[in-house]
Parts: sequence; structure tokens; C-alpha cells
Amino acid sequence: MYITCLDLEGVLVPEIWIAFAEESGIPELKKTTRDEPDYDKLMRWRIGVLKEHGLGLKEIQETIAKIDPLPGAREFLDELRSICQVIIISDTFTQFATPLMEKLGWPTIFCNSLEVAPDGEITGFKMRIEQSKLTTVKALQSIGYDTIASGDSYNDLAMIQASKAGFLFRSTDKIKADYPELPAYETYDELMAAIKKVLAS
Repeated sequence: MYITCLDLEGVLVPEIWIAFAEESGIPELKKTTRDEPDYDKLMRWRIGVLKEHGLGLKEIQETIAKIDPLPGAREFLDELRSICQVIIISDTFTQFATPLMEKLGWPTIFCNSLEVAPDGEITGFKMRIEQSKLTTVKALQSIGYDTIASGDSYNDLAMIQASKAGFLFRSTDKIKADYPELPAYETYDELMAAIKKVLAS
């Protein structure tokens, strides 16, 4: 039995922080896990930038409300969910993900949570579990599932490598060059064909 584990940002929806960087006019917030493999370090830095500019959860949620899934993402997800179980495993936060899950037809997502002060200032974050993507994939395997995994960033590599089949999707040239053994796809049709091949084997 298979479960497909997908990253969220860059795979099904645009990168939230890049959208917010453009909306807020703070270009340094465009840095993502494609640039900084250490997620804790990246988030602590982001929270510092938000504090410096007096921005909080409300402003980010206003940007997220305008974000739509990537073209074809909803259709891809609907078809995939019709042929196997799917879980989105993301390092994002429930306060960011909920409106996007509505637009994607309420798929299952495992993610983290933000610590927010009464005035809306983001003061910290709580990771669901250490190395959440790898840990989740291993937990699914421990209860009898084979996993298929796909993502685009450094923080997806562990779950991709630990799965029965793993694919890079719309990743960076650097990651593709550093991990030439991982099949890399650019379109949902290619990714769907690769997943179907695994399911049929």
C-alpha cells in the first residue's frame, strides 16, 4: 500500500514568503529553504525581519488570501487522491496553510504552528516534530505503508531519499546537479506518470 507525500510550497502553491516579500516590498524575505537548508535558522531570521518592520500574522494572511494554487495543482491533486492516499507534509504553519487547503479541496496536511502574541506579532514557532518530513515518512513506513515522495527544496531531500520512490519537482538547478540520482520533473503530467508507474509496479 502506498501513500504519496508531497511538499506544499513550490509544488502545489507558490512560495508564501516570496509572495509576501513582493507584497511588503522587503526583498530579503524572498529567501526560502531552496537557499537556506537550516529551517530553524531561516525562521528565526524571518521573525526578526518581521519585527524590525512591525509586521505580523495579519499582514501575511492578507497576502495568503490572494494566493491561488499553481496552475493545474488542484486537478493533479484530485487525480492523485483518486488513485492513492496523499498527505501534504510541509514546514509551513496551520495559520498560513488553512486558506490554501480550502482552495486545494481540503487535502490532509501535516505542518507546524506559529506562536502569535495577542497583538498579532509572530513571536516564535513550534515544529510538530524534529525533521518532520523524514520522521513522518518513516512513521508511515513503520505502520505498513510504502511512501512515494516529491518536493523541490533541501528540506524535502530526506523524505525523498527515504521513500520507495522519490522525485524532485520544479527544483533548482543546483539541487538537481547535486543529486543527479533523483529523477526531476517540471510538469504535473510527468510527475503523475512517474507516480502511476510506481503504483503499477
